[in-house]
Amino acid sequence: MARTDRPAPPPVRELDGLHGSLDDPVLRSIGFLNEVMSRYPDAISFAPGAPHPDLLTDVEPRAYVDRFLDHLVQERGLKPRDARRALYEYGPSRGLVNDIVAAALRRDHGIDVPDRALVITVGAQEAMLLTLRALFGSATDRLAVASPSFVGIVGAARLLDIEVIGVEETHDGLDLAALAAECAAARRAGGRIRACYVAPDFANPAGSRMPPVNRRRLLALAEREDFLVLEDNAYGFTAAPHDALPPLKAEDPGRRVVHIGTFAKVGFPGARVGYVVADQPVATSAGSVLLADELAAVKSVVTVNTSPLTQAVVGGMLLEHGGSLRELGRRKAELYRRNLRLLTDALDRHLDLGPADGIHVNRPEGGFFVLMRLPVRVDTALLETSAARYGVLWTPMAPFHLTEAGADQLRLSCSYLDPRQIETGVRRLADFLRNEVSA
Repeated sequence: MARTDRPAPPPVRELDGLHGSLDDPVLRSIGFLNEVMSRYPDAISFAPGAPHPDLLTDVEPRAYVDRFLDHLVQERGLKPRDARRALYEYGPSRGLVNDIVAAALRRDHGIDVPDRALVITVGAQEAMLLTLRALFGSATDRLAVASPSFVGIVGAARLLDIEVIGVEETHDGLDLAALAAECAAARRAGGRIRACYVAPDFANPAGSRMPPVNRRRLLALAEREDFLVLEDNAYGFTAAPHDALPPLKAEDPGRRVVHIGTFAKVGFPGARVGYVVADQPVATSAGSVLLADELAAVKSVVTVNTSPLTQAVVGGMLLEHGGSLRELGRRKAELYRRNLRLLTDALDRHLDLGPADGIHVNRPEGGFFVLMRLPVRVDTALLETSAARYGVLWTPMAPFHLTEAGADQLRLSCSYLDPRQIETGVRRLADFLRNEVSA
């Protein structure tokens, strides 16, 4: 017979005093979009900036692992048994495929650094977190970012209590005059701009691209003002072959650039493999080391190491494509350029906008995203209306901005959709704009 005289358990106390960043809407924005998508499964979603699912059908993990094992035996001289063990153990914090990635960067992008200057990370997001943790040692150090900016870098900075300074993003990338002014303002306040985050090729979310002259000006400014440039190269591979520009890191004699990359777009996102190139010398009590050595030390107490199995898959993918990042991403880039063209063409046909509409659409030359400015506030309530009544989803831009500047903007992503979905989605979007915004 069950006892009924047990005392009632004490009330559970709510936790208080958690880190302030947990109340930041930046940390909740991605989860909110996923929740909305789950509630409207029949809606066409221009929200996710994810790789197209059709590009994942030919991923053969076992074949790529076997190819990487051959590399370990043939190129590194491991015995087959030891090669297999290398995939089952923790592995070095620095990474297991550094030589393959370094060779690909040298071949395709002109980034000529030793293998030890790379750290293989759990996606580009970990690369950003490790780099910020290592670089920002003073409360007076500030991080400059483009505004609008990728929420991942802003979220990482806020988790680490780093002050973030927004610098306007123009069609030609970061406003360099404004960045110089922020450097001067930081000095007057007794601080400094320690680093500046940029995505020079088809930035997320703005789609802007820095022309060569602005790239040279940015590096000169970094040298003059003594800050580092954190270069995010996630979307550079989508440039047309005749229009590709070298990364900032390829033109970096002063070692001012920390280059961050990912295999989520050119490989597949489920691997969660990224990398950071950090060849800056660092003076320590034990002598001079590279910044990459310090990042590996930080990583050893964050994620310990990046999964050797997923590194093997990515390493094998690269080897199967001639050790070339460009060749690995070629077919994917063609699909994304097609989708971007289809999206902008459909917007031109279905929106039929004039100056009086108060709606503006940008025209990026690559990447995944198109921005739209509306004559009304773009918030979650408007998104709910769009999803519930018109069956189309998009991303509000407010979380990408450090001010209220993005309160009237939305982002459209074309990467995850098929041509028919893009066409249907733009029709629905046009109906939504005509009935709810332009009326």
